Amino acid sequence: MGFMGDRSTLLETGRFVRAEAESGAGTGEAAPTVNARTALTDADFLDKHSAAEAFGDAEGATDAELEARHRVAADKGDPGAMSVLGALLLRRGDLAGAEPYLRGATGAGDRAAANNLGVLLLQRGYPDEAAGWWRVAAVAGSAPAAHALGRHYRERGDEPAAEYWLRQAAESGHALGAYGLADLLEHRGDKGIERWFRAAAEQGHREAAYRLARHLRKGDPAEAEQWYRQAAARGHRRAGLHLGALLEARGELKEAGRWYLSSAKQGEARAACALGFLLRDAGDEDSAAAWWHRAAQDGDGNAANALGALHAARGETQTAEKWYRVAMDAGDHNGAYNLALLCAAQERTAQAEQWYRRAAYAGHREAANALAIMLLQAGDAAGAEPWFSKAAEAGSVDAAFNLGILFASRDEDRSALKWYERAAAAGHTDAALQVGIALVRDGEERAAERHLRCAAGGGSAEAAFRLAALLESLAPPPEPVALGEPVGGAARTESEEWYARAAEQGHRRAQVRVGMLAAARGDLAVAAKWYREAAEAGSRNGAFNLGLLLAREGNEPEAALWWTRAAVAGHGRAALRLGLLAARHGDLAEGQKWCVRAMELGPAEVAERAARLRDALAEELSA
Repeated sequence: MGFMGDRSTLLETGRFVRAEAESGAGTGEAAPTVNARTALTDADFLDKHSAAEAFGDAEGATDAELEARHRVAADKGDPGAMSVLGALLLRRGDLAGAEPYLRGATGAGDRAAANNLGVLLLQRGYPDEAAGWWRVAAVAGSAPAAHALGRHYRERGDEPAAEYWLRQAAESGHALGAYGLADLLEHRGDKGIERWFRAAAEQGHREAAYRLARHLRKGDPAEAEQWYRQAAARGHRRAGLHLGALLEARGELKEAGRWYLSSAKQGEARAACALGFLLRDAGDEDSAAAWWHRAAQDGDGNAANALGALHAARGETQTAEKWYRVAMDAGDHNGAYNLALLCAAQERTAQAEQWYRRAAYAGHREAANALAIMLLQAGDAAGAEPWFSKAAEAGSVDAAFNLGILFASRDEDRSALKWYERAAAAGHTDAALQVGIALVRDGEERAAERHLRCAAGGGSAEAAFRLAALLESLAPPPEPVALGEPVGGAARTESEEWYARAAEQGHRRAQVRVGMLAAARGDLAVAAKWYREAAEAGSRNGAFNLGLLLAREGNEPEAALWWTRAAVAGHGRAALRLGLLAARHGDLAEGQKWCVRAMELGPAEVAERAARLRDALAEELSA
């Protein structure tokens, strides 16, 4: 709390009292200052002779010279000289010497002296008496006194009186009065905030410029940036931090770095932390670590976490653990979460659970999700469910998806779908896939299509495959090919595009389907390529179809190899083909073996054909 002197005196900026606290801001940055020698300008309270005497040759004079010059007139009872001399002595800290002069000038009706007498009395510990003199000066028209009186009443909780006097100061053009009024209105949630912050900012009040920028940042970001610039240029460290963040978001990293650096050098730990991230992203880990270290020492938990992650990535686990603990001590719950991750990576399960719990109890949603997973893996589904719920309710998308899995495992499909839908709405790809599958199962194809598109667009190969299958099932039957029209001349359908996308992502069933579509168009080389990719990835259908193509080309030995792979993997038709191939080559026992395998694998028509072939081979063997 600081009370400023009248603009006509040497005490405009609280130079003699502690710097004005920035209400609600918590930075302790001082209010703007005015040069003492140019502050003696109020002709209303100095007659022309006194004013000329005060300013005639003041330029270049020292305080001692000014004091000596005015002391003679003050001792003779000149009110203007007493006011100026009292202000000079007050600035020097000579309260005992200043008081009689200020009281003398006040008694003669000098409002500046009344204001400054209030400042003196406040410093002596008499705030109520100080307020009395501020009232005298304010009633006489002193805007600084009205501001001081407004701050006095606000400190005592009398907001109506505080507003009245702050408004008097603000409407008189007093920057600190305008700022104090805006701060009070913002505290109460009243209107008029922007007007008064702007009035103070336009007079050079840097905290007002910063607060105005924060007020404008959503509605008018361009103007907000300009006020951030003005405040930052005047040395407001938090304005530099926010300006740097705006520039970084726009990709203007070089200028962002300059403002972060300026703010960090003024002691803003968050700016030092942000500068560290910029340097790390630029490849300068050593400089990044230096700024993170500085920020962490100033209590920035995020910087401590960054240091922990840096050392963990280098394999320096003990140092990483130390910094994660520093982050925890700074109140950053990410420290406990990261420490749990570190312990889990080292298979220190009990310690990992301990730190997950600490972070989870503090409201860290991803820690709650991780703790639930750990409990679920240990077989404690009942203990996991409330942690999944807590994390999901706090906004963890992964936890919502995991709840869906948990309910689905219990066949509680309705509850599972609710959580899948919640996660899908937040952009969870796998959750959107599960919702799509459920809707297809329930016959809601159009709703399913929307979710499958979201999941496929998010990179899910399974969703792309299922979307392709759904679109294929909903598409009208193709028009018959006209006589003489080349086969395969039509453009690929959307379902084929999605099959191709899934195939390119390594989806085996999609690869087989793309191969089948290519074969239907007569493009056997493309078909063989996709069948081979699927077969080599373990697809028994891909192996079977590749065998068919190879056999059609006359390459029965390689075809038999792929059919064997498919049959061993459980493909009944491949086993039947091997039985037929063996019978044709006269290997009746081998043929019987594969027929029995085909009968076991099915499907029914394959088993029936295999049984007939086995019986025929048995008769041939017994003949």
